[in-house]
Amino acid sequence: MTSEKNYIEINRQSWNNRTDAHMKSEFYDLPGFLKGKTSLNDIELNLLGDVKGKSILHLQCHFGQDSISLSRLGAEVTGVDLSDKAIENAKQLAEDTNSTAKFICCDIYDLTNHLEQKI
Repeated sequence: MTSEKNYIEINRQSWNNRTDAHMKSEFYDLPGFLKGKTSLNDIELNLLGDVKGKSILHLQCHFGQDSISLSRLGAEVTGVDLSDKAIENAKQLAEDTNSTAKFICCDIYDLTNHLEQKI
């Protein structure tokens, strides 16, 4: 069990270390996102269809752009990620964009101990 916990902590730290760089990268285009641009690709939008009024659980949401994009389309979204740094940024982005998306920081295998609503 100790090695599994070490792996989880190593993985969390790895993603924590990447979050700042990702938020500053052109790939994620945070300035455009903050102005209302979606982070979702056409293929994702076409496959998902109309999400208005649907409840979506977004696993491994990173710093929340896709979760917030889905909430902008009218979905009730909860994003989950192992990285506490990513989740802190996701919560701030949700606040900055007036998004209703909610975020939980936990290992997805432990999600039932952190999720309030039933899916």
